[in-house]
Amino acid sequence: MKKVGIIMGSKSDLPVMQEAADMLDYFGIPYEMDIVSAHRTPEKMFEYGKNAHKRGIKTIIAGAGGAAHLPGMVASLTPLPVIGVPVKSRNSIDGWDSILSILQMPGGIPVATVALDGAKNAGILAAKIVAVENPELMERLVEYIAELKQKVIDSARDLD
Repeated sequence: MKKVGIIMGSKSDLPVMQEAADMLDYFGIPYEMDIVSAHRTPEKMFEYGKNAHKRGIKTIIAGAGGAAHLPGMVASLTPLPVIGVPVKSRNSIDGWDSILSILQMPGGIPVATVALDGAKNAGILAAKIVAVENPELMERLVEYIAELKQKVIDSARDLD
């Protein structure tokens, strides 16, 4: 059963969104990936948002560039946590349009927002959400955090 949904507004978002998939692969979390445009396929977006939880999805990672309506619109349709990934697209204003479109949600429609092109962190955050009810995954996350710490210690030692 898929635990995480990864959706993006267009195929051009895939190089960024693949980083979320890579992190989910690292932690062994099953996921699905699809292109769901808020503007070009609104019916698909409505269906996805309303039914993801019925299919066993535990959280949704939604990436979009430009006006970046996908994360917020999906969040308005689903009871699941949504992690928004602002993507710097070709027609973007340095990515700020995407960041603010995802970050500045009205009260009652939260979207956890990561950094511009921050799909890696979105994948890790999704893993943490899923791990709340999965002790084995929680232990893998504890090990991952310890590995990050060790890398910094090793890097500092290499400076000497």
